[in-house]
Amino acid sequence: MTLEGNIASVEQNGDSEFDLDGHISRAQSEYSDMHALYEDFSYTVESILKTCLSNGGIYTHSITSRAKSIESFSKKAGRQSREAPGTPKYLDPIRQITDLAGVRVVTYFLSTIPEVEKVVHSEFEVRERIDKSKSFEKEQRLGYQSFHYLVALKENRRSLPEYAKFSGLLAEVQVRTILQHAWAEIEHDIQYKATYALPIEIKRRFMALAGLIEIADREFQAIEEKDRELIAAARKSVAKGDLNGVEITPDALQAYLDQRYGADGRMSSYSYKWMVELLEAEGFRSLGQVDQVVSGYDDDKVSKAAYGSRQGQLNRFELVLLAALGEKFIERHLYNRGSEDDWYPPSARIALEKFKAVGISVGDRSLPD
Repeated sequence: MTLEGNIASVEQNGDSEFDLDGHISRAQSEYSDMHALYEDFSYTVESILKTCLSNGGIYTHSITSRAKSIESFSKKAGRQSREAPGTPKYLDPIRQITDLAGVRVVTYFLSTIPEVEKVVHSEFEVRERIDKSKSFEKEQRLGYQSFHYLVALKENRRSLPEYAKFSGLLAEVQVRTILQHAWAEIEHDIQYKATYALPIEIKRRFMALAGLIEIADREFQAIEEKDRELIAAARKSVAKGDLNGVEITPDALQAYLDQRYGADGRMSSYSYKWMVELLEAEGFRSLGQVDQVVSGYDDDKVSKAAYGSRQGQLNRFELVLLAALGEKFIERHLYNRGSEDDWYPPSARIALEKFKAVGISVGDRSLPD
């Protein structure tokens, strides 16, 4: 008997039983035939999002995709209707269950969520937008926060041969912060494993924890905004030459060295972090102190004296520090561990002799107290 025939029979005969097992079996068979297509579709949506977010300079923690497993689909297809127990909630599961293809975007900060949403709207046809924080009672997810979008490919993509097979398919895109994600995964795991309704005490504790997660998300957002403010202020001070109150950070140091020695695109962020560690080990606490030590030295002349050529920005900077501080710089250097096998002290002393040979003053400056 067809699905429509089963429903009609139940409606006309209250004591008749709907063939739920047959319904599940037919739905499972249909989805099994389409599972590979949904896997391909979910990966395609993921790939589009990754490319567009990256091109837009929008950084996320992760972007993942999956096609709903056949087992999970069968369970969902077999859910019974609350209004008509004994009959399925989804009469046409393939078309009514909308998360067969799923993509999850996990952001670091709350402020990134609207940026992701703009990309979702610009790259896809958004059929529905759901704020799950406003529907957790219906979903029975305690304090669950996430934005879900039901999307289809736009016509300009569906018209391409490689995307034509995805016409008519929907994907669910979830967007949430990393804290919301961690909380949701734990809450879902406990709900899923529970063989009974969660006790009131557990529900209250979940709700309290959800509030703490929301506060933490806002605090992380505030910290991130403050960090941006401090970076901008430090760059402004460097540009003005007002260095005494500028803390030595990788970004501030790069701005300072770009201004003093010229930008060098070969330098990695890790290299600036390492140089900050070295400056801290030497006793420097502000860029003003650094500037007092290196001022007056010709970085190009120092570099050519040591190596016979112009070195990269950070190498020239370190050589200037070596010339200005001499043995004091060697003693506190990160590579000087006090071992007879240490390579840095003897090589640095060779450089000091080369400096002296061409008339570069050595060790005239002092380290900060």
